[in-house]
Amino acid sequence: MSSHPPWQPVLALDVGGTKLAAGVVGPDGGLRSLHQVGTVVGEGPAAVVKRLLELGEQALAESSDGPVVAVGVGCGGPLDPRNGVILGPPGLPGWDEVPLGRMVADRFGLPTYVENDATAAALGEFQWGGWGVRDLVYLTVSTGFGGGVVANGKLFRGAADQGGELGHVVVDWQGRVCGCGARGCAEAYVSGTSIARRATEAVADRPGSSLAPLPVITAKDVAEHARAGDDVAGAVWDETTAMLGRMVAVLINICEPELVVLGGGVTRSGNQLLDPVREAALRQAMPPAANACDVVLSRHGDAVGVLGAAAIAYERLGAV
Repeated sequence: MSSHPPWQPVLALDVGGTKLAAGVVGPDGGLRSLHQVGTVVGEGPAAVVKRLLELGEQALAESSDGPVVAVGVGCGGPLDPRNGVILGPPGLPGWDEVPLGRMVADRFGLPTYVENDATAAALGEFQWGGWGVRDLVYLTVSTGFGGGVVANGKLFRGAADQGGELGHVVVDWQGRVCGCGARGCAEAYVSGTSIARRATEAVADRPGSSLAPLPVITAKDVAEHARAGDDVAGAVWDETTAMLGRMVAVLINICEPELVVLGGGVTRSGNQLLDPVREAALRQAMPPAANACDVVLSRHGDAVGVLGAAAIAYERLGAV
């Protein structure tokens, strides 16, 4: 168990392909501060880490809860959580053997704990989501796509500490090439990056689409134009929700969770995403598992990554 009093807060840092976030979080999951900026992946890891550390300093300066006792860091994988080294995530090109844990620890002089961001978010949802369950799967539908599993109240990590790498479950073995190099991974269909890419490809063949005049198409654009009745956007969105629904059904069959929680930027579309995914998942999963499960949206919005990183820090400190 930690020797630190349980009421002391932690600093939490979240590294995503689109945004960086930093916040001070208390043991009740309450945010004492939160700051976010764009990632700008093309600047390379040194510049991005510098911005992340500055963001952490801002979060600390804004919090009035006294000193923090540790730093939790969530980042896209693969990574080595024991040594805090980032091992070339598809969404962070150039991040090969980046010693992020040491860099953060050197800056703040505190114990620093690094974990896959989606795995961390699963623990945050379990700890502070208010769901009242023991078995939970979390999926982040964001720039990339990933997840984490909590089974009987414990975070599943696996033999190589990469357990719960759900974004690379294959949903179409002859399908699209994923950023990891394999074909047909779920991430190649349901991530925000993939939604935008598939829409851009579709518009090239259907220039009459309302998406066509846009200089750059985003997943948000696809959702908005699908709601407005554009056929091309609608087809891409329907394929996305069908793939995600099938993916969730597979996970329900394998893990038999009480709850599947969807988070990440694409979930800002709300029921436009949730309703078809929930319907498809519960219809396709085996009845006993489906009857025991529900599919919901995270209540934490953009803070889910920061809360996950904080949950990891408390877990590794032995405070939870």
